[in-house]
This record gives sequence, C-alpha cells and structure tokens, in this order.
Amino acid sequence: MTEPQFTAKGVRIERWPRSLTRAGEVRIEDGRLSLLTSYGSEIDSAPVTSVRAGRPWFAKPDETVATVNGTRYRLTMDGPARGPKDRASGPGGFLEALKRATKGLGES
Repeated sequence: MTEPQFTAKGVRIERWPRSLTRAGEVRIEDGRLSLLTSYGSEIDSAPVTSVRAGRPWFAKPDETVATVNGTRYRLTMDGPARGPKDRASGPGGFLEALKRATKGLGES
C-alpha cells in the first residue's frame, strides 16, 4: 500500500444543506479522491481525473468546494489538530495535491 499523496483530518464535510461529518478525512491516494467520515466509512470517492475542485469567491479562507460524482461538497479544513500555520493540509494544499495527482496520471 502506498502512502497517500494528500491527507487532511478533522475536515467538516457538507453536502448542501446539511453537514455529513465535522471531523472527516479527505485523502488522495492511488489516483482517487476519497471523502471519509470520522469513523473511516466512505462518503464518496472518485478518480482524481473526474473531480472538480476550487475556491469560489464567496468561500471562507479555510473552505473549498469539490464536485465528486456529480455531488457538490463543501470542505472546511480547519480541524482542531492543525495549527494556523499548517497550510499543507489546508484548502490550498488540497487543491495543489489534486492538481499534481491529475497531472501525474495524465503523463502516464
């Protein structure tokens, strides 16, 4: 089993208009994006090439929006385990890791 390219824990995952978990996990591993509950159950997953993600102008600095299998999720990455200076596991790190994973699969 390979090490994940990106992992963020303590993520609030919402599917409008309700919250699915307040302490979930976002993981990019082996070319797939997975959204997991705090218990490790899968909420949704898809190949990174079919995932759309970005930061809308109205989003808070710790939020991003990802569309996985046609469903929009709001991901808030400000979990209690992270300090304010840990940007690698925040929204910017997530978007960059998703871009790298997508690019890496396209070059194969």
